[in-house]
Amino acid sequence: MGSRRKPPIAQHAYNQIAEEFARIIDIKPHNAYYERPATLSLLGEVAGKRVLDAGCGPGVYAEWLVEQGARVVAVDANLKMIRLARQRLAGKATVRQANLEYPLDFLDDGSFDIVLSALAMDYVLDWATAFREFHRLLRTGGKLIFSIGHPHQEFDAHRQTSNYFHTERVEYNSTGFGKQVVMPSYRRPLSEVLNLLIKAGFTLDRLLEPLPTEKFRQADPEDYEELMHRPGFMCLRALKR
Repeated sequence: MGSRRKPPIAQHAYNQIAEEFARIIDIKPHNAYYERPATLSLLGEVAGKRVLDAGCGPGVYAEWLVEQGARVVAVDANLKMIRLARQRLAGKATVRQANLEYPLDFLDDGSFDIVLSALAMDYVLDWATAFREFHRLLRTGGKLIFSIGHPHQEFDAHRQTSNYFHTERVEYNSTGFGKQVVMPSYRRPLSEVLNLLIKAGFTLDRLLEPLPTEKFRQADPEDYEELMHRPGFMCLRALKR
């Protein structure tokens, strides 16, 4: 038997908001009209591709991928999210519980064309392991696409207690999904984001600091103006060498 694995971060918070998260994720401005369009723009053609949705939440990306003709395996650490994703996908994709802090040893080497991880890596401390696994799972020339909280914004939100140059566990009060919950995550400097990616054997292909869409402006004009002047998310595409 191996050593006991640590439970994934933020599970208590996600257990409280999972149902509301799934209910509004298709129209919540920061997700639907800001992060998601930018991340999707990095995917390219997915029809016929085998895609790993790493940190699938309630399955919104996995559903889009299936609708575009991809063959999808979706994983998430949270059991409630897994149940919601299975409900949404109705058997159209394989959905399994897995913690990205640890090897995904139930998946074969070189078995995916694309790994997608949307707003999930902020809850993973050990990016070295996660990136090594993504690299192992991708075929040569395969693509890793992931989105995270922008390092500048994440530091700015915690500047009174944080050191930008450290990787740190931080917490914030999340009110966007029906109730206030304390949401823990990890923040790290941009240099660590990029250097760990390179060390795992990836070549950075594209980096986006997206602007909110017109639909965002219509839904939330105040936050729209703020995001037109400071970054909220960062989206990256890297290639397996």
